[in-house]
Amino acid sequence: MRVARAFMKIVRFLRRPQVFDRALVIVLAAPMLIGTIALVLRGQTGTVPGSAHYLLGLALLLMRRRRPILTAALVAATDVVFLATQTVAMTNLPTIIALYSVGRYTSGRTTAIASGAAFAVYATAQELSWPGAGGWVAALFTVGMSVGVGQLVLLRAELNDRNRREVADAAVRAERRRIARELHDVVAHHITVINALVGGARATLPPEQEVTRSALESAEQTARQAMSEMRRLLDVLRADGNEGPDAATGVGAERLPELIKEAASAGLPASLTVTGEPVGLPAAVDHAVYRIVQEALTNTRKHAVSARASVRLAYGPAAVEVEVLDDGLAKAGGTPGFGLGGMAERVALCGGQLSTGPRPDGGFRVHARIPLETR
Repeated sequence: MRVARAFMKIVRFLRRPQVFDRALVIVLAAPMLIGTIALVLRGQTGTVPGSAHYLLGLALLLMRRRRPILTAALVAATDVVFLATQTVAMTNLPTIIALYSVGRYTSGRTTAIASGAAFAVYATAQELSWPGAGGWVAALFTVGMSVGVGQLVLLRAELNDRNRREVADAAVRAERRRIARELHDVVAHHITVINALVGGARATLPPEQEVTRSALESAEQTARQAMSEMRRLLDVLRADGNEGPDAATGVGAERLPELIKEAASAGLPASLTVTGEPVGLPAAVDHAVYRIVQEALTNTRKHAVSARASVRLAYGPAAVEVEVLDDGLAKAGGTPGFGLGGMAERVALCGGQLSTGPRPDGGFRVHARIPLETR
């Protein structure tokens, strides 16, 4: 384990741009330098000019990331000088790396101009130094291959960066929408209950309790204002993006009886019927079932008059179904919110189907069927 950690530290250290370039130059220069020194000690000096050309080109590569055009220009100038004196017959590895750096660290018009200029310089130098040898073909191949590979690596890096940004943005948008859903489901539900309880208490006050009545009216107004401000906040949180997975927050089907009691205490008579053999639901499905019922009851309290609600939870071998019915009359002038949209999002994330709408004999129906194959 220690060896692996030490190895990873070395890899991370070598991946630093400046460290990598220095290591590259040292690795490529060391064999040539050692071999040249050995030959000189043996009295063989014919390879010295070629070695000097190679080592000088390598030294220039130390600035290839910061100044790719300047590096390529200096390497090209070095090549032209050695070709003109017929010291060397062709370009070498530093030339390829310098041209690759042009493609890797520049783009667009700069790359095209630099590539055209490099081809013209090398083709002319080859033809003047070695007439009739077809040097322009070698120049075309060297420049085109080197710059082309650099451009491909640049494109791949840009695509990877874009993908990472898109993944990060998608995660942020998904979290924003999850927070929006939780705010709506939790805060809206409880504020609606508080508003209903305060309104009920105010309606039962005797006429002489004006101070208490005024306080309760202020509480109702504050609750309505809080709901309005929360909707504006949800507009911001829901502004962008696709949906991501929803994290359960400790609520599920087993808490539906408590939710029914809470609705009744807020003035909405409600009943719960469970059919089939209860089974453990996947976290996302369990969470969705609770939130669908919670939102449906909240909508009934907000948008219906003199309503009663019934909740049916049916466990099947392949799916779980939840249905919420009410028989109330719709209030006039209601403001649409995010409730039904949030239900649809939750059901869709679980791979299920949701249907909502008025009932033929009055009232409203919410029905969701969520498959259980993913358990």
